[in-house]
Amino acid sequence: MTTVIKNGTVYQNGRLIKADVLIENNKIKAVGENLSGDQVIDATDKLVSPGLVDLHVHYREPGQTYKEDIHTGSMAAARGGFTTVGAMPNVTPVPNTPDLIENMIKLNHEKGLVHILQYAPVTKDQTSDEVLDYAALKKAGAFALSNDGHGIQNAQTMYLAMKKAKENNLIIAAHCQDDSLYQKGVINEGAKAKELNLPEISGLAETTQIARDLLLAQETGCHYHICHVSKAASVELVRMAKSRGINVTCEAAPHYLLLTDSDIPSDNAYYKMNPPLRSKEDQAALVVGLLDGTIDFIATDHAPHAKNEKDGGFMKAAFGITGSETAFSTLYTKYVKTGIIKLEKLLSLMSDAPAEKFGLTSCGHLEAGAEADIAIFDLEHETTLEEKDYASKGVNTPFTGKKVYGETVMTMVSGKVVYTRGE
Repeated sequence: MTTVIKNGTVYQNGRLIKADVLIENNKIKAVGENLSGDQVIDATDKLVSPGLVDLHVHYREPGQTYKEDIHTGSMAAARGGFTTVGAMPNVTPVPNTPDLIENMIKLNHEKGLVHILQYAPVTKDQTSDEVLDYAALKKAGAFALSNDGHGIQNAQTMYLAMKKAKENNLIIAAHCQDDSLYQKGVINEGAKAKELNLPEISGLAETTQIARDLLLAQETGCHYHICHVSKAASVELVRMAKSRGINVTCEAAPHYLLLTDSDIPSDNAYYKMNPPLRSKEDQAALVVGLLDGTIDFIATDHAPHAKNEKDGGFMKAAFGITGSETAFSTLYTKYVKTGIIKLEKLLSLMSDAPAEKFGLTSCGHLEAGAEADIAIFDLEHETTLEEKDYASKGVNTPFTGKKVYGETVMTMVSGKVVYTRGE
């Protein structure tokens, strides 16, 4: 049985072309004109893209499945056009051992609708200074390391972790947060914090730890990846580090590109995230960083919570918002429709760039011989983001009610349709 996606605009190797895509035995057999197959999917006036790649999601299983689980999280990914994701290790128990990593990977495979890559923690339980056995964790299937949600406070711990990660050819993806400067704040320092009378988070909590870690990365040669950069100064630090040959990459999360702290309408915890929403100047620096290559790709930091965990305003609520189902459409609407970012650039930032930067050869590309991981988007028709449509258990996003373009029509994983609009 062969399937052909016909008449679409195909994103391939950095270009948009008019082409058909032929699929056979779970792989792409050909990309070209006038292809035929046993089954036809009509993509007239649609965008046909490699499945998007999101290297920063939280699926909460095991231990926190009231927030999300692997099945619902991967359903949300598929609904957003993502076919490969990287799952953070902040679950219960934290997968500190090879056996726990193997169990996580087994669960991901059994319950996931998309390809799920598994992070292992940098240190035991993500909060200690005990560096783990990276060789054993990698052998068990971990693809990278992260303590996401927790900054590594001790410089010696990070130094030893980087040396060990370098020895094992593993990437450290860092949540950069100096707790001594963080001061248990809940919102970005500035006018909005004062207006709402809320404790502030200093931007230095992010930037000083990035500065420290870049020097450690320079010394060790470790591939150091910075999660969710949010400050203009962070972008500038990465730009300088790259110019000096330091092995650093970084990501931007959609919410920092779409919102600033001035957009927070009230003490509404759907706008509470970590790092916090920053200033308009910070957002502008992120956009420049994306355009000039300082920021390597986009990752959602999909962080679902139960409704009651986002009640009570900024002081009581959990940090984090969902992102899998809204990322492409909101970014397309804000940046591509307005001519700020080209469609080809946005697609690269969300597909081939993350795959390339993390050395993943099995995703992010739409070409003959590749796995048939494909997303089809409707760029022509406006839709409204509605809570009732979300596949995630989490509805904690401030984008509900927004009118957007770029809705996902269909998502295929290894040639199998895992999401179809309206079904």
